[in-house]
Amino acid sequence: MIKSEEITSKTIQSCIHNIRNINIIFDFDLAELYQVTTSALNQAVKRNRERFPDDFMFQLTQKELDNWMSQFVISNPSFKMGLRKIPYAFTEHGILMLSSVLRSQRAINTNIQIMRTFTKMRQSLVGYSDLNKKIEYLENRYDKQFKIVFDALKRILEPKQEINTIKKIGFGR
Repeated sequence: MIKSEEITSKTIQSCIHNIRNINIIFDFDLAELYQVTTSALNQAVKRNRERFPDDFMFQLTQKELDNWMSQFVISNPSFKMGLRKIPYAFTEHGILMLSSVLRSQRAINTNIQIMRTFTKMRQSLVGYSDLNKKIEYLENRYDKQFKIVFDALKRILEPKQEINTIKKIGFGR
């Protein structure tokens, strides 16, 4: 269980995943951050379902879950990382809405930290975009002898491959 003083931006970033090209946090990670059970969190959401439209929260498909779990090395596939149900994924807006459903001081403090983390992530993406524009400008300005340098910089700045598009290695089903 994560202690209140241990909720850092780094802790929250490790809980953020990209599924359907959306940054989300799973219900079980949110429950741990809020220090409630996953069932208690989901029960609070069910009691207030009208506050959580599909663009705020959605349940993964079995294929998405299998793909996500394949990204982690699991020695015992029947264990399923402790998951008994397909998890719900909360978008940034859904997490913000959770603050109106979970009213503990812990939930308030955690939500503030999560929102700050999402803001930092957005700001860093804007920084990458600006950097890409500057590299393109320099590339057009200078002769081709710097092509290797510019190509290397572009490879570094390319977004990582999304979970949904990663091809499985080995024998297919």
